[in-house]
Amino acid sequence: MQAQQKENIISSDRSVILNLSELWSYRELFYFFTWREVKVKYKQTALGVIWVVLQPLIMVAIFSFFFGHALKNDNFLGLPYPVFVFSGLLLWNFFSSSVNTAGNSMLTNAPIIKKIYFPRIIIPVSALLVSGVDFIVAFVAFVVTLIYYQVHVDVLALIVFWPLALVFVLLGTLGISCGLAALNVKYRDFRYIIPFGLQIALFVSPVIYPASNTSNPWVNYVLALNPMYAAINFFRVPLTGTSEMNFFLVMISSVSAIVFLLLGIYYFKKTEAFFADIA
Repeated sequence: MQAQQKENIISSDRSVILNLSELWSYRELFYFFTWREVKVKYKQTALGVIWVVLQPLIMVAIFSFFFGHALKNDNFLGLPYPVFVFSGLLLWNFFSSSVNTAGNSMLTNAPIIKKIYFPRIIIPVSALLVSGVDFIVAFVAFVVTLIYYQVHVDVLALIVFWPLALVFVLLGTLGISCGLAALNVKYRDFRYIIPFGLQIALFVSPVIYPASNTSNPWVNYVLALNPMYAAINFFRVPLTGTSEMNFFLVMISSVSAIVFLLLGIYYFKKTEAFFADIA
């Protein structure tokens, strides 16, 4: 008597359009993946979540020591350099952590992907949620830094520009994360390219220097293609005012974030059906 073979059929939505209602129906999976990653991230660490605060503070100290005096700028848009660089690192660390984790997330979760169907985009989005938890903790340290240096914050500008900064950092991060997650499934070289690319991207983003420091207009146009350019500039407006912000370059960066979002999700959805075969 021949043994019956069980065949696992994995159905999937082959549409390239993001189905928000379907994502909502799987909302408990967001919680599962996010909480699991948070526990794994800080498991068996002596300091635990304190690392979220220590990492940006150590980077602020290093950049202040090496670049605070080397860069020819006395006040960095009117801010003490530690505050200036922390305001950029806060968003950058969210972006970098999300992209690095999400970029490898499909391979990390390959056993689950091969067994059951669920919207695959939940996996890279969960990486953003984990980084969001880190962002909130680091943000508290940033507020303490503002108080320590007695930095004046324009409350009205804060209400307008900080939400804008968060929106555009989320748009750009989600698009790039989804695109790289899909690419990494097919081309495993991206597991090495992603961390190397993030190291380079840090120095072409206005994190450790003001965007206005670059005098060559063509270089500015290229730098503005970075979706983080707009987000970081928006985030600093309540601290520095809008006089130093080039609205045309910020608009280019904002459009770039939207384009990255659309292209990243489109490519992810287009290749999603084949993840179980090649992951």
